[in-house]
Formats: sequence, C-alpha cells, structure tokens
Amino acid sequence: MSLFKNVLYFQARLGVLANVFLLLFCIFIILHQRHKPIDLISFQLTFVHIMFFLTGGNIWLTDIFESLNIKNEIKCKATFYISRVMRGLSICITCLLSVLQTVTISPSNSLLAKFKQKVKKYMINAFFYIWLFNLSVSSDMLFYVGGFTNVSETKQVNVTKSCSLFPMNYIIQGLIFTLSISRDVFLVAVMLTTSVYMVNILHRHQKQCKHLHSIRNLRASPEKKATQTILLLVVFFVVMYWVDFIISFTSILLWTYDPVFLTAQKFVMNVYPTITPLVQIISDKRIITFLKNLQSKCH
Repeated sequence: MSLFKNVLYFQARLGVLANVFLLLFCIFIILHQRHKPIDLISFQLTFVHIMFFLTGGNIWLTDIFESLNIKNEIKCKATFYISRVMRGLSICITCLLSVLQTVTISPSNSLLAKFKQKVKKYMINAFFYIWLFNLSVSSDMLFYVGGFTNVSETKQVNVTKSCSLFPMNYIIQGLIFTLSISRDVFLVAVMLTTSVYMVNILHRHQKQCKHLHSIRNLRASPEKKATQTILLLVVFFVVMYWVDFIISFTSILLWTYDPVFLTAQKFVMNVYPTITPLVQIISDKRIITFLKNLQSKCH
C-alpha cells in the first residue's frame, strides 16, 4: 500500500502544480488581455480541481485542520463536503465547456448561432446556478459523515482512518442517489451529444478543405484545435467518470470501503484533474508563446 500512497502523492502534487500554473495564467489573461468566454470556464475548472486535490486526497487540508486544532468531526464534514461539491462542479463545468465550444463553432445558419452573442450573459448565470445546485445537493455530507467512533455500535463504515460514513434513511438515501445519478447521466448525455455534433462539424469542415484544395484552409484553425482539445477532455472525463461510478456503486452496495478499492478510486478520480491542465497547457498557443518569451527574457 505504501507504493500506491506514493503514487497518489506524486499524482496530487503534479496535478496541483499544473492547475496552479494554469490558474495563474488564466488570471493574467482575464486581467491584462482580451479574454475569451472559454478562459472564464478554464479558470473555474482549474480552481475546482485545485480544491478537489486539497480535499479529495486528504493530503494538505487535513494537515491544516490539525495544525489549527480543529475537531475531527468538523474536519471530516468539511473535507468530504467540499470534495463532493468539487466533484459535482467538475462534471458540470466540463459539460458547460463542451456546450460553449459547440456554440462557438456552430455554423451561422444553425439554431445555436443566435446564442453566440449572449454567451457571456448566459455563462455568468450558469455559473451561479451550477454552484448553488452542487452546494445544495451535496449537503447530505454535513449530516452523514463524521469522526470515527465505534463501528460495532453504530454500523458506520470507516472510510478513512479518522472519518466514517453513517447509515441514513433509505428514502433519503434513494432520493439523494437518484438526484445525483440523474444529474450525472443528463450531463454525460449532453457532453456526448455535443461531442458528436462537434465531430460532425469538424468532418464537414475537413471535406470542404479537401474540396477547395486550399493550403490555407487545410491549416488547423485555433477553433479547430480548441475543439479537438475539448473533445479529448470530454471523452477522457466520461471514461474516468464511469470507472469511478462502478467502484463507488460497488462500495455502496456492499456497504464497505476496502482500502485497495478506496486507493484505486482516488487514483481514478485524480486522473482527470491531473491530465486536464497538462492538455490545456500543451494545446494553448498563448501559453507556449508566453513561456518562450519568458525563456528569452531570462537568457
């Protein structure tokens, strides 16, 4: 298990460093340059992933709570609640990113074209409702997660060394589970639908380029590169999400959290927030130009 823990620590550190770099770059772009709507979404997603690492892996936030002498009960509730909220925000904002790019590259004669001029207005409203919904739907963590006491007396499940999951009413459990699954299934369906739409647009564009035999048109435009990047992130997210879902659902059905299962689940959950900033950094021409200019100044 020590090897797996070292892997998780390395994964978390790499993820945090990559996300912090991307977050600082997004702040720089938003404050000093003419930013795009996609930059605001990247800022939100990057911030969510940083918080996800700080809470989901129980790595740094736990140490902060211990240094402040905060009670174990409060520590468990805070870390699990924030982690659940960030997980929900990750899927919602990824879906919003996919929808935004679909609107951006949609042809001028399509039904989506009329939303292009109102993207910023709709996006701010979307952020508000996304945060409000996830803060509300994850509130069960404040009641059914607490400090570890005595498993034989309370039928609680020991999730970590110091935190446990307490049994809840079957009706409430079913309601929360149905609401969460409905949200996730709907968002995944939207992401897959927008992905198919974007692939179709890219395919049609490629055929037009071949027909025109134009070297200029054959070059990948920034919009095409951004679309390909988002398609990659969406497909990767969907695969990792369903692997995580299968592990979580199995643990809930068996009402047990095996250490090996829990370690595997943490690794799977951390893959997407680790890969996302790296893919965005590599594919964003502005970041590459910024790094080259920074390197030339240093020399």
